[in-house]
Amino acid sequence: MMKKVFLLLTFTFFMAHLFAQTLFTYGDEKVGKEEFLRAYNKNKMPVTDKEKSLREYLELYSKFKLKVKAAKQLRLDKLSQLKYDLQNFSSQVEEGYMNDEKMSESLLNEVIERSQKDIHLIHFFAALPTAGTAGDSAKAVKAMEELVTEWQKGNTDYTALANTLSQKYLPITGKDIGYITVFSLPYAVENLVYGLHTGDISKAYRYKNGLHVFINAGERKSAGKWKIAQILFTLPPNADASQVKEIEKKADSVYNLLKAGADFSAMAKQVSEDRLTAISGGEMAEFGTGKFEMSFETKVFALEKDGYITKPFYTSHGYHIVKRLQQHDMAADKTDDTFVTALKQQMAKDARMNIAREKFLKDITAKTNYKKNPLVKDAEIFRYADSVVQTRTIKNYPVNNKILISFTKENVKGIAWLNFIKDYKLNVDVYKQENNKDLLDKFIATTIADYYRKHLAEYNTGFKLQMQEFKEGNMLFEIMERKVWGKASEDSIALRKYYEEHKATYKWDASAAILLFNCSDTSVARKAVEAIKSGSNWKKIAEESDGKIQSDSGRYELSQLQLPTVKNIVPGYISSPIMNGGDNTTSFVKVLQLFPANQQRNFNEARGLVINEYQVYLENEWVAELKKKYPVKVNEAVFQSILK
Repeated sequence: MMKKVFLLLTFTFFMAHLFAQTLFTYGDEKVGKEEFLRAYNKNKMPVTDKEKSLREYLELYSKFKLKVKAAKQLRLDKLSQLKYDLQNFSSQVEEGYMNDEKMSESLLNEVIERSQKDIHLIHFFAALPTAGTAGDSAKAVKAMEELVTEWQKGNTDYTALANTLSQKYLPITGKDIGYITVFSLPYAVENLVYGLHTGDISKAYRYKNGLHVFINAGERKSAGKWKIAQILFTLPPNADASQVKEIEKKADSVYNLLKAGADFSAMAKQVSEDRLTAISGGEMAEFGTGKFEMSFETKVFALEKDGYITKPFYTSHGYHIVKRLQQHDMAADKTDDTFVTALKQQMAKDARMNIAREKFLKDITAKTNYKKNPLVKDAEIFRYADSVVQTRTIKNYPVNNKILISFTKENVKGIAWLNFIKDYKLNVDVYKQENNKDLLDKFIATTIADYYRKHLAEYNTGFKLQMQEFKEGNMLFEIMERKVWGKASEDSIALRKYYEEHKATYKWDASAAILLFNCSDTSVARKAVEAIKSGSNWKKIAEESDGKIQSDSGRYELSQLQLPTVKNIVPGYISSPIMNGGDNTTSFVKVLQLFPANQQRNFNEARGLVINEYQVYLENEWVAELKKKYPVKVNEAVFQSILK
């Protein structure tokens, strides 16, 4: 008896705790504290009164849930377009959940940290011939060990050191490769290099086809990202001294023109022999450390301000004149979304992500309850795989219907393996001569990932919630269009009636009839202003501008215009051009007529305002009906717990 009482009390406590986490109900639906806080924290702004902010958002969120409830009642979630949108959205975002988030975050932090400095690197290399003997390998190892010893003794002439050891053992190259930064080297080598302190030399490191030794010859703060334009004068193959001198003189003459005020972009289009950039005025894609040879980067990175131009300088490509357009430092944290997105895109193509992928595969293998059928031997499925390749078709093999792999909710049969082999091995663009064992590993990894992706919402709460948010947002948009937006814009009789009932509220503030000009840039705007002031026809100016000037007319309240105080404005006034921050276009206005405040707006003039206010009216009426149908009840105790 006591055992039953204890169980009953435990169950009662559990149910009370469960209910206590319900923040509010609407009809028979519940919204938990965690769901509400997740939505609130996603949209919150700095506030001085936390309780007021939370109550206001609670009102908004409960209205949102009521509208979604109404959409569900109309089965709007079953609309083919909304189902297609949801599937399309899932395809776009699911890849972001197909990785080990903690490991990916750790790798991102590592990239950001390494991006803050550039390392000056000296590199020695001894090739290991594929047909070489054990003696060749031993020679290479001994040569590199001696190289490290000699360097540590102070023998730092890398060219002479490489030559000496080459004569004694086997060919060794020594090279100053300049400054490198994150992503400049293969990840395995990058790890080695970033483990060196200034002046350190690494031990011999075997990578791919040889032995490598690296020296950290110095460090500097990252040079950041650079945007430049260049004028290039190329040298003909095997150019002699006189030809080089002639090209140098040509570069000097262009440089002198630039110093005298010639437009860099125009000169680049006219004389630059870099065909890829000349057409755009010499502008090159943004770059950072390690993109170009050291002699080029040294000259560019010495430009101290935007607009500065180098004297002509020589590299292996010819003579360059470079103009600095823009430079910015590497962000030191994850607050810069553009910077972080760019890093993630680079990481996705880099070998370092294999670490995260391998850990992710290991984790999801356990989560999906993956099992390989021990009764189906590898030799059997390999034999049929070879037959598929030989015959280029899949026959009715015994393995076709045998279960090879099982998961919690799904089995994968042999036919899937044979289809994989047919699609992969017979595709010359993807098949890399892997053996059947390697292909089986690839098939298993792919199958596990596909199953996990298919059931992602069951394994990843974040993905499930994101899909729910998108689905409910889509449903909200559809129901608002039907219940509010569509009605407000299309019901002209109701709009006119609403206008007449509230006519006194639709008055003009101080306003003006104006001509509005939107120009492609500031230079075009200034020329247009001067032309209009001198009496030129504004319509003709716009028509003959090749689309660089767009004009419009209308009546606007003065508060809507970027104009000086009212007392300075008279009919005929033309404002100074103002650049628009969003797209760098430039606007100005000409005032045709001024109107005092409190003039009545007619229906057409007030239409936009009427539609907006009528939408609010319709929405409030509709929400009031929903609240009657699905009463909203807030659990005040849970709400108070949020305030603590």
